[in-house]
Amino acid sequence: MNNVLKRSGLTIAVASAVLSAGLSHGSSHREAPFITEVPKVDGTDFYMFRSYESGREGFVTLIANYLPLQDAYGGPNYFDLDEDAIYEIHVDNDGDAVEDLTFRFELQDVLNDIQLPVGTEGNTEMVSVPLKNIGDATNNANVQLRQQYSVKVVTGDRNTGTVQTATNVSTGTDTFAKPLDNIGAKSFADYAAYANQHVFGIDIPGCNTDGRVFVGQRKEAFAVNLGEIFDLVNTNPLGPRNGEGAGDLADKNVTSFALEVPTGCLTGSAVNSNDQPVLGAWTTASVRQARVLNPAPSANGKGATVEGGAYTQVSRLGMPLVNEVVIGLKDKDRFNASEPRDDGQFLTYVTHPTLPELLEVLFPVEAPNNFPRNDLITAFLTGVPGVNMPVGVTASEMLRLNPTIPATPLDSQSDLGVLGGDDAGFPNGRRPYDDTVDIALRVAMGVLADPADAPDGSLAYTDGVQLAADPSTLPADYEVFPYLATPIAGSPNE
Repeated sequence: MNNVLKRSGLTIAVASAVLSAGLSHGSSHREAPFITEVPKVDGTDFYMFRSYESGREGFVTLIANYLPLQDAYGGPNYFDLDEDAIYEIHVDNDGDAVEDLTFRFELQDVLNDIQLPVGTEGNTEMVSVPLKNIGDATNNANVQLRQQYSVKVVTGDRNTGTVQTATNVSTGTDTFAKPLDNIGAKSFADYAAYANQHVFGIDIPGCNTDGRVFVGQRKEAFAVNLGEIFDLVNTNPLGPRNGEGAGDLADKNVTSFALEVPTGCLTGSAVNSNDQPVLGAWTTASVRQARVLNPAPSANGKGATVEGGAYTQVSRLGMPLVNEVVIGLKDKDRFNASEPRDDGQFLTYVTHPTLPELLEVLFPVEAPNNFPRNDLITAFLTGVPGVNMPVGVTASEMLRLNPTIPATPLDSQSDLGVLGGDDAGFPNGRRPYDDTVDIALRVAMGVLADPADAPDGSLAYTDGVQLAADPSTLPADYEVFPYLATPIAGSPNE
């Protein structure tokens, strides 16, 4: 492997910090100029939470989403991942802004050239078909191109640490099958059942208990009026939350890397002032340093490019929406190539955020005026003291979780997380139901700041949409691993 280029008082405490963070928590879609050119490695959302499926209390679930804005009908190739890239989830369990564990996913194409006889009797030729499948897509014999993946576990530094391979509990091999995307009802009589067959037990090196893994397409869960937000917040930020779905992303799918790991395999020596373990985590994707277009691709469906050189990081995601609305345009590609240990170079974007000033220009509201925003450093770079901040933490941007806080069952969750009195939610990790955009809009205007510093901070800002007003109305998929809904089918397209 080539080196990757480096480049209760609880509610009050957490709320005080998260509501100081500005619009830095949400999702990440096409956030930097370069990543728009390589969407297969564009990280969109990262979730980390104590598993709330019944009987799974001793596990932490990590979900890294990639390849944004998938239209369900996007055939004939749909949304395979990049087999020339590596997708990684990094865990820092001692607070020093350096990864202690890395889960590395590598994809492999499996090509089965399907040919049909074409011509008249006595004068036929076998011709390759243009579609991904020619019948029931649950039968691999009918599928031309599918993908499988391996999971490597790196202990220590991602470049120099010890690398071991996780194995499939069902087969004993080091490969796992990725389901095809949801092509439609004619290809899949029951896509949900088919996808569930791709949830595998995984034997993780160093763990005494097996985890679970799933890599495949799911329905987008991030609730946001994406178009309106980036059209100079072309919505009513003081209007109602209508709870009618995911807004502009309600009809989109995404590809998820979901991994459930025994808590004890993740936690290390880092603790907070309550002597509790704290996890920090973020995701990356890396591609080969050199990519040359091949003017004469091979006939086997490969070879359109020639890849070589060291792996180079092109995507990074911890607390999402950081790159879109915190990092300045000129530094967006640089942030995607950076590591948490080097986050001091972006400090000004945290202490002097521009988003509140933009909102003040766009609407008759007054932005907070407490500069430098040292309160943001707590929420954005260190975690909350006594909750999810490790002792002696190195300031750095990542999602942080205290896994000793009990999980909240889905039907009792608040999508405002700690702000809604639900201490198991954002910013203590992040769950799919957490409405990070609404939280962040209220943060940006200083809801918990001194009224003298944030005169309009108490207003109930919103982008107007929720995943659901009542979590008990969500599909049952959200209650069990991998905790995201069955993807939208490409057909029938209504």
